[in-house]
Amino acid sequence: MKIHKHGKHIKTINTVIESCLIVILIVLVAIMMVLIGKLQGTARVINYTGLVRGATQREVKLEITGNPNDELINYLDGILEDLKYKDGDYNLIKLDNNDYEKKLDTQTAFWILLKDEIYKVREYGYENTDIVNLSEEYFQLADQTVSAAEKYSERIACNIRLFEIFTAIDMIIIIIFIINHFINAIVITKKNKQLEKQAFLDLHTGLPNKSKCEEIFRTSQFITDSTACIMFDLNNLKKVNDTLGHSVGDQLILNFARLLRNAVPSNDFVGRYGGDEFIAVIYNTTKDEVTDILRQLDKEISEFNELGKAFKISYAHGCAFSSDYENCTLRTLFDKADKNMYNNKQAEKAGR
Repeated sequence: MKIHKHGKHIKTINTVIESCLIVILIVLVAIMMVLIGKLQGTARVINYTGLVRGATQREVKLEITGNPNDELINYLDGILEDLKYKDGDYNLIKLDNNDYEKKLDTQTAFWILLKDEIYKVREYGYENTDIVNLSEEYFQLADQTVSAAEKYSERIACNIRLFEIFTAIDMIIIIIFIINHFINAIVITKKNKQLEKQAFLDLHTGLPNKSKCEEIFRTSQFITDSTACIMFDLNNLKKVNDTLGHSVGDQLILNFARLLRNAVPSNDFVGRYGGDEFIAVIYNTTKDEVTDILRQLDKEISEFNELGKAFKISYAHGCAFSSDYENCTLRTLFDKADKNMYNNKQAEKAGR
């Protein structure tokens, strides 16, 4: 009882652990999905901050060469506004990083100064402005913003890798539990088969017992091939038990079971139906083949009896063939064989 309770307690603990592992796996996967979403959004931010860096240099070159481009300036205004306030047309996300935000604020503020200088270029010519130096300084600020975004992206990627490791470990543990369940299921199935086999096994002779015999006779299907059923009954078993003891009687039963199993082909059925009763079902056979089997059994019993055992093996039998009956089932065949065996036994008693 204590062992059973202990096993049940361990099973409960394992169930709780498995449930926790599954919950942890779900949480880890959810976090990873969020991080992957952030990483994708961060990649988009990096792309646009880099685009601003390059496009601003192009705008400065156009202004210096006398090719003003207000459309490009508006484009840069829109991207910077979206990067800062996240409510523009470019679907950019907010990076939860103070270093990036500070550098973006500095870059955005400097962009206002750079635009003022661009307008001065249009009015006074670039030779009379500090557009080149301001452009170079702006490029460095934009480069710092891109670098901050990239570092933030790398941290997210590291976190994803870390969660991937945790997820892999969690999954491995779950798989171990699953394998353990699978192994336990195999063991239980094997034990159940052994128990089932034992339930249909006569432990004394090793032959199928009465329950197994009844099982094969339970079918209601008609026999379609030529089948024979033979019922055997050991003679004088009670006398042997009374005069020589039950151990000798048990040995007599065991010896007959062994000889019967040797005489009947291995593909055919041999079972112990009761204390001194045995059954053989011969499939796809003929009357001549059954006669040969009985002749072989008599030969083996004669050779055994010649060894000078304390009590000789003697038996009565009855045969029934499916070919002799129309719409015959195994139960019908068994009943006929049992009746023929009884008649045979009575005839032997009358002839003594």
